[in-house]
Amino acid sequence: MKTIKEITTALKAAEEWQDWMKEVAADERAGVQKAWLTWQKRQDKKHQLLRDHQKKVTFDLSYGGTDTFIAGVDEAGRGPLAGPVVTAAVILPTNCEALVGLNDSKQLSKDKRNGFATLIKEHAISYFIHFQSAQQIDELNIYEATKQSMKVSVESLSTKPNVVLVDAMTLPITIPQDSIIKGDAKSLAIAAASILAKTARDEYMEQLDEEFPMYGFAQHAGYGTKQHLKALEEFGPTIHHRKSFEPIKSMFS
Repeated sequence: MKTIKEITTALKAAEEWQDWMKEVAADERAGVQKAWLTWQKRQDKKHQLLRDHQKKVTFDLSYGGTDTFIAGVDEAGRGPLAGPVVTAAVILPTNCEALVGLNDSKQLSKDKRNGFATLIKEHAISYFIHFQSAQQIDELNIYEATKQSMKVSVESLSTKPNVVLVDAMTLPITIPQDSIIKGDAKSLAIAAASILAKTARDEYMEQLDEEFPMYGFAQHAGYGTKQHLKALEEFGPTIHHRKSFEPIKSMFS
């Protein structure tokens, strides 16, 4: 009979059901049953991720067949007091299994977002990321600046999409499009765009933090936290702050 440690090690290495697991399931030792339950939970989670992935793929394919180029579009950074709004457009291959587990960027840890960003760039048919500056946001307003940035992202794709799926916005483009509420939770292409926009913006704000360490941009990414508001009171706004956003607008008036 195998020891509990041997069985636990074998279960950790096993990705799919194997015949020897019948004996494990019938083994009444508490340590074996604990390891068996852990393996089952891991399998359940994996299968749920596969189902969620297929659901997103099916959603995207509802806009065309496997030979249709479907671009997902999303943004990051509409709410912060500083930094750009960043948009991304992505065309993925059909049913890209390397992206199983990909979800709305807000639902994933930083490490997982960065990992998926690398995979998306490796597997995408085409992608483009655009940065809309604080100056443009002040000039156009945040909604229009985001819309124009999304338009640039779509039109800069090296492969022209047949359909564009946008997270909760309608763009001034001639390509057929659909605006989808909570699109990053429904569409694999939009979720991919969400990841690229978020990771690109976070990296930008971390670089900005090195230039302006007193504001804490690496911690809050430009959002109006207590730390950020206190720094604004003490040091005033930088060229990267949005002068049309309060309380910065009042500082200039």
